[in-house]
Amino acid sequence: MDDLKLLVDYGTLGILFFMSILVVGYTIERLLFFKTIDFQKYKTRNQIEEAATKNLTILSLIGSNAPYVGLLGTVGGIMVVFYEIGLSGGAIDTSQIIIGLALALKVTATGLIVAIPTTMIYGGFLRKVDITIGGWEDEITKES
Repeated sequence: MDDLKLLVDYGTLGILFFMSILVVGYTIERLLFFKTIDFQKYKTRNQIEEAATKNLTILSLIGSNAPYVGLLGTVGGIMVVFYEIGLSGGAIDTSQIIIGLALALKVTATGLIVAIPTTMIYGGFLRKVDITIGGWEDEITKES
């Protein structure tokens, strides 16, 4: 059971850590893209829209699924606590139960810590996409 406890705890936290690394990487990549965009490179609206929205789906998926990954870890942690209570025959110290539940809930908190900023970043990039496409359309109109 200790192996399962470690797997639930560190496995879920590891997945959330990996998700947060992806968010940081794709955020930096998108910021650099928007900072150095060259409107002349794109001939159609579809081309610039495709380039501007690249990797935003990943941010959306992480933002919407990180809380569920955290919840999965919490449910697994609570199952481990209940299993340990069952093994003890009811003679378990209350503080051990509270500590086990608190450790399980930290995974949900971590999932929210990953999801909330990711969702905000995603929303900000959606606005930046709209502004970029509008700027490209203005640039095309000037050239006509």
